[in-house]
Parts: sequence; C-alpha cells; structure tokens
Amino acid sequence: MSKSNLLLELYSNLSTTGAVTFSSKALVSKMVSHADLSHAKLIIEMGGGDGSITQGIIDKMNPDAELLVFEINSSFCKVMEDQFDLKNVKIINDSAENLEQYLDGRKVDYIFSSLPFSLMPKNSTDAILRISNHSLSKGGAFIQICYSYLLKSLFKKYFNKVEVSFTMKNFPPAFVMMCKDE
Repeated sequence: MSKSNLLLELYSNLSTTGAVTFSSKALVSKMVSHADLSHAKLIIEMGGGDGSITQGIIDKMNPDAELLVFEINSSFCKVMEDQFDLKNVKIINDSAENLEQYLDGRKVDYIFSSLPFSLMPKNSTDAILRISNHSLSKGGAFIQICYSYLLKSLFKKYFNKVEVSFTMKNFPPAFVMMCKDE
C-alpha cells in the first residue's frame, strides 16, 4: 500500500486513528527516548498505524526482545506485517482492551501508545489504562503520545507519576506522557 493510500485510510478513520498525519521522526525519537529498550524483554505498542513508531522501537530494542503491536485497522496491519516480517515482532489485529489475552501471564517492560483516548468511549479508555497499569512490570512505563495536555489528569487516575515532554517538530505539535507507578 502506498503512502498516499495509507493517508487516505488514516483520514477515512479519524475517529479511531485520532490523527491528521503520521508521527514525525522527531516525535518518535522523543517517545522512544523515554525508555531504556536495551534491557526490555517484552514491549507493547498500541495503535501501530503506519509503523513509524514500530520502526523507532525496533531500531532501539534488544534483538532478543519481543514486540507486540496492537492495531484495529486491518489495512494498517497488512502493511506492518509486510514491513516487519521479523520473528520477534507480532502484529495483532485486535483491540488493546484484549492485551492480557496475548501476554500468557508475562509482565511488560514498556507500553507505547498513540491511541486517541480523547475520542474513545470512556469504558474502553478505562479498560485499556487499567489493563496497561496491571500488565506493567515493576519499573515499567506507559508512554503515550497526545495532542492535549489536559489528558495528563486522565493518566494520573491510573499511574502515580506522569512526566510530560513536548515537541513542536510534529504536525500537530505533540505531548509525550511517561506514566509510571512508583
């Protein structure tokens, strides 16, 4: 699928993608800089989209680590399956609400998310954030891209500590929220 077809798919599904364009390299770099992926064993990405964040994670993660990428759009999944044909990367065409079904009791070191929580139903948002917190290993982090600082209060309901950084080098400019329980 061409980049223009991916953008058409993105615009056709704004209510589930929550974005007007894909994440910039600067935003991906900012997001991944909040994690020490060299020691991570299990990493989750929620909302794989075009794979730009996925690529940023793969570039920094240990070759022995496993990456599970959740994406509800089957067209995006097909593109990522072709792009990331790696034995330690699994593209999952399912909602992040079902995360625990894929963990086999394991804990996650990092969860990277670009889910549009401000557009999602409250029950889905609550379920995903509750499951994310429960699934993190001790010292693990939930790292979220968002376009509104106001979402910090939502994440504070589920995580004790929320650190915020910002980048202008994205359209639109974006916040990265690193959420932890300490």
